[in-house]
Amino acid sequence: MKKQEIFKHWPTMLLGFIVAAILLVAVFSYQLNQNEVAVVTTFGRPSVVTEPGLHFCWPYPFQKIYRFDKRIRCFEGGAGKLEETSTADQHNILVGIYVTYRISDAKQFFTTFNTTANADSQLNSWMRSAKNAAFGTYRFNEIINPDAKELKFQAIQQAILKDLQQRTANYGITIESVGINAVQVPQTISEKVFARMIAERKRIADKNIAEGESEARQIRIKADSERTIALADAEAQAKEIRARGDAEAAVYYAKFKENPELALFLRQLDSLRTVLKGRTTLILDTDTVPFTLLKQETERKISAPVKKQD
Repeated sequence: MKKQEIFKHWPTMLLGFIVAAILLVAVFSYQLNQNEVAVVTTFGRPSVVTEPGLHFCWPYPFQKIYRFDKRIRCFEGGAGKLEETSTADQHNILVGIYVTYRISDAKQFFTTFNTTANADSQLNSWMRSAKNAAFGTYRFNEIINPDAKELKFQAIQQAILKDLQQRTANYGITIESVGINAVQVPQTISEKVFARMIAERKRIADKNIAEGESEARQIRIKADSERTIALADAEAQAKEIRARGDAEAAVYYAKFKENPELALFLRQLDSLRTVLKGRTTLILDTDTVPFTLLKQETERKISAPVKKQD
């Protein structure tokens, strides 16, 4: 009867053994992911485990497991992120930066900070100091300027990176890069900056306008000078042409004085050419000058003797 009762309850017993085995595995082992590194403390003495997979351990309080992500982490500082700092020429600005870092020595990191939150708190303080020191060595117009060539962001980032790498060298952290998130100016400063920028742009505009007006005056003076010279040359040529015309006209006038009738006849011909230019029909008295020439020509033809044909 006892054996039959035992075999009757074997499924329940088997399930109990499986559950007990799972509990033992859960208590005496831990799982490490590919992207993690673990610090195992045995009675407070730390050791590092880097291999992923299932690992054996003693339960608490004999051993305690601390897991850390060994991937590169981006950290932007405290909750405010944007913090006020001063430039070399004593202008206040608001600056936000970020760093990327990874845990390079888990044992040293754990011994120093114990948790990632403690590390972030300390790193935030270092970032603030490094940021203030770096921005404090540059003038305002090297940080905020419409001309990208005047900006010194690259040099500032390198200075902060070098400073943080030196500060974290013995804390199990490796700073990979530093970047500037944002640069702003306070409201009171921005009004002064805008006013100065407007004044600067107005000065440049006034300078360009003055240079343009000066160049325009030079162009007008040159054009007026060339115009005066051209008019003088044209006037001289006109006087020369009039002189030649007057000389030639004097010759004709002398001829006309010798034969006034020829002069009158030529003038009448000129008048006819002018009046009868093109196809023109006129009804005028033939006694009217210069049409008397037509009458004289007709009378001449009538009075001329007719030649007899053989």
